[in-house]
Amino acid sequence: MSKSRESRLEELQDLEPSLEEFRLEVIQGLSQSQKTLPCKFLYDRRGSEIFDRICDLPEYYPTRTELHILQRHAGDIAASLGPEVRLVEFGSGAGTKIRLLLTALDRPAAYLPVDISRDHLVAANADLARSFPDLSIAPVCADYTEPFALPELAGARYRTTAGFFPGSTIGNFTRAEAVGFLSAARNLLGDGAVMVVGVDLVKDLDVLLAAYDDKAGVTAAFNLNLLRRINRELAGSFDLSHFRHEARWNAELERIEMHLVSLRDQEVAVGTRRFRFREGETIHTESSHKYRLDGFHELAREAGFDPIEVWTDERKLFSVHALRARQETTPS
Repeated sequence: MSKSRESRLEELQDLEPSLEEFRLEVIQGLSQSQKTLPCKFLYDRRGSEIFDRICDLPEYYPTRTELHILQRHAGDIAASLGPEVRLVEFGSGAGTKIRLLLTALDRPAAYLPVDISRDHLVAANADLARSFPDLSIAPVCADYTEPFALPELAGARYRTTAGFFPGSTIGNFTRAEAVGFLSAARNLLGDGAVMVVGVDLVKDLDVLLAAYDDKAGVTAAFNLNLLRRINRELAGSFDLSHFRHEARWNAELERIEMHLVSLRDQEVAVGTRRFRFREGETIHTESSHKYRLDGFHELAREAGFDPIEVWTDERKLFSVHALRARQETTPS
C-alpha cells in the first residue's frame, strides 16, 4: 500500500522564477517613480508560512468566510465541475480549501496544484497525497501569470478539466491583468471548462483596513519579509527597522494597497545598484481589488467566461463564482 500511495504523487514540474528574474524585477520596480515590488515574491518559504498565520487572524475575514462558503456549498460547486475532473489550482498554498472540494467531487481524476513557492508546494502536496491516496497529483512550481503547460499524467483518465482560483488572489491584479489572467486560464483549460474563483467584495472600510493591518503585526511581518528576502538572495542592504508597513484604501480603484514606508532619508543597495529613499516615500508591494458582483461578471465575460453561479456568505463579505469558458466560434 505504501508503494501505491507514493506512486500517485508525480514528480514536481519546476518552473520557479530564477534568481536573475527576481533580481531584474526588483531593480525594475525600485527604479520607478512610485517604487514597486511584485507581490508574487512575497511568497518565499517564510513568507508563505507567515501568510498561513494571517489566514488564522481574527481580523482577516477572507479565508474563514470563503471556507464557510465552500463548506456550505461544496456539493453544488462539485456538481458544476462534474465527475472525473482534472482539477488545476492556481496558487495552491497550504491546500486547505482544496480538501473540501476534493472530498465533495465525484471520482476526481487528477489534481494539478500550481504555486510559486517550491518548498511550500512540496510539503503541502505530500500531505495531501497521504489524505487522498487514490488521487493522481502532479505539482507544478511556476509563476501562473506566465505561460506554462499542464503536465501529462500517465494513466489518468478524465472527462473534463476545471480551474480553481480561491483566496481572492484575482484581486491582486489590475483589471486589465485580471482579464489577461482569466483569458490565459481559459485557453489553458479549454472550451467549456469551468473555473471556480474566489472574489472579495467591496465592504465597510474599517473591516478592510483591519484585515490588512492586524493588531498583532503579522501582516506587517509578511510585508517586511520581502525586504529580508532581497537582503538574503540579492545582497540587499535594507534595514527593516527603517521601514514600516502601511495599508491604504484607494477609493478610485476600490482596492487596498500595501506599502512599505521609508522612515527616513536613506540609500539602499541591491547588489551593485543603489536606490535613494526620501522620508515618507513608499514601496507599493501589493494591491487587493474589491469587486461588486456585476462588475466581476462583466470582467469574466470580457475574458471569455460566462458566469453560471455565484455563492456568497450571509453578510455579503465574499463570493465564490463558477464560470464556464465560452466556446470559441470558428469562421464558416
